[in-house]
Amino acid sequence: MDFSFLEKLGVNKTNAGTSTGLNAFNSKTHISSYSPVEGALIGRVSVTSEEEYQNVIKTAQAAFKTWKTMPAPKRGEIVRQYGEVLREHKEALGRLVSYEMGKSLQEGYGEVQEMIDICDFAVGLSRQLYGLTMHSERPKHRMYEQWHPYGVVGIISAFNFPVAVWAWNAMIALVCGDVCVWKPSEKTPLCAVACQNILSKVLKDNNLPEGVSCMVTGDYKIGELLTQDTRIPLISATGSTRMGKIVGATVASRMGESLLELGGNNAIIITQNADLDSVLVGAVFGAVGTCGQRCTSTRRLIIHDSIYDNVKQRLVKAYNQIKIGNPLDENNHVGPLIDKDAVAAYQNTILEIEKQGGKMLVDGGVLKGDEYISGCYVKPCIAEISAESNIVKQETFAPILYLLKYTDLEEAIYIQNNVPQGLSSAIMTNDLREAELFLSVEGSDCGIANVNIGTSGAEIGGAFGGEKETGGGRESGSDSWRAYMRRQTNTINYSKTVPLAQGIKFDL
Repeated sequence: MDFSFLEKLGVNKTNAGTSTGLNAFNSKTHISSYSPVEGALIGRVSVTSEEEYQNVIKTAQAAFKTWKTMPAPKRGEIVRQYGEVLREHKEALGRLVSYEMGKSLQEGYGEVQEMIDICDFAVGLSRQLYGLTMHSERPKHRMYEQWHPYGVVGIISAFNFPVAVWAWNAMIALVCGDVCVWKPSEKTPLCAVACQNILSKVLKDNNLPEGVSCMVTGDYKIGELLTQDTRIPLISATGSTRMGKIVGATVASRMGESLLELGGNNAIIITQNADLDSVLVGAVFGAVGTCGQRCTSTRRLIIHDSIYDNVKQRLVKAYNQIKIGNPLDENNHVGPLIDKDAVAAYQNTILEIEKQGGKMLVDGGVLKGDEYISGCYVKPCIAEISAESNIVKQETFAPILYLLKYTDLEEAIYIQNNVPQGLSSAIMTNDLREAELFLSVEGSDCGIANVNIGTSGAEIGGAFGGEKETGGGRESGSDSWRAYMRRQTNTINYSKTVPLAQGIKFDL
């Protein structure tokens, strides 16, 4: 394996450096990063000790005093420069994402492009952090609202998007005037180190404190330090629903704010009025892209009974054409799962499907052979099963697709909504009435609802997030920036008297 892309990113293969990105720290304990592509050791990253953690937070607090007083467009200029450097490193960073996480190389490049796109969005946003002006009921008074940065924002990211989701949060938070402390997944630490190295250099070149963006690494114990820390007013966490419930409760117990992006169990409704060629592309990519390890991956196809057999035959044929192998080979569609634990969860789910009366249309299994030496390569599979089965209502981070049948659209929408999660959803139809019903208050209960595209693949311009056990948070575009700032209402009296609201009289 040619590791020259690591050198381009300033990552030493044998020891990626300190987890904080601050050279003064030198922990003896390390995380080893093994690629799911071939099982090889890529590098090691030092684990943040509690003492180091305290230093990181103090460093971030000190940096906030400088950063918050910079005009927002000046902060946007720093983010612009970061986006430019990311363009220079897109090829190398995309390869690292693909190799350390296991997603296809095109998806790796796409993830870095998402970072570049959110930088561009944040630069424009830095001149648009608008408040409102309101008319006062009192004469010669002016009311308005403005937004101020929170301070230190903690970002906990997941392995499946090891760089993009951090950037969604960090770039917006930075232009808002916050500073960031990032706890990346321990499964993909080198991607984080590379991003931190690049941003640290941009900050240094502009004579800004490195504490504007810090990093801490480790397992859930480091995450607990962040979520319990009263000095961190906002925690943004991406991961499982189980993790999010713990984070949300912990942060709420100290009256902090949390932005949660958690599990998905996403469905596509395929009506009798759908363009089946479009269905095939959206459904297959949604189900097998990133080896089913996206929070927006398609888990369920809800198909009208009049076209059910036709769609099923097309899907089975398409699945037989899927190429599985090294994700750095652009001829392959699907790479490995992240690790052996994910493989075990995949196998256990297949066993549970059979126990609950499901029928496998395309068999799953773990692939063997020299090309699959890591033991993390699995076959995308399809199962027919009842929509009421417990396993269908659970999220498995693997390429397992359920086929469900319906008769009328109201029934399909009920099936779509009858799961604990509420992230992404889609309908395939050329009927305007069906599309509008799906998007109406009587339709999808998800944070994302699409027509004639799949559930997977969000653009940064729209707010990203979901409802119910998905957490209710919103990241990235639209007005998601408000989550990173505190609102302040101001009233200015420019008269020579002090009239009270609601006509109250108080004379001395």
